[in-house]
Amino acid sequence: MDMGGCPVEATLSVVGGKWKAVILWRLVGGTRRFNELQRSISQITRKMLTEQLRELEQDNLIIRTVYPEVPPKVEYSLSEYGRTFIPVLNAMAQWGLVHRERVSDPIRSTT
Repeated sequence: MDMGGCPVEATLSVVGGKWKAVILWRLVGGTRRFNELQRSISQITRKMLTEQLRELEQDNLIIRTVYPEVPPKVEYSLSEYGRTFIPVLNAMAQWGLVHRERVSDPIRSTT
């Protein structure tokens, strides 16, 4: 992977797309099981959630813990490296609040 380009591209190569930042945001609050994550992100399919979790795990942003139970209990949490992304998520959340307010106010959206 070429990391010599734009640093924003480097970030988006890991957390880009529709769901990864949302998944990470849900994990900021603590460890979650698969079904908890899926319920909290209503539009995501099981297949997509599984793929996104695998990619986040491969990029060392989350930790997948499997407990030897029947049925298997699997939990997801932010890794130490993943926690370094929390300030970025907080900034995205703040921007999103301002944007949402701006879009819902027709006078402000034209300025």
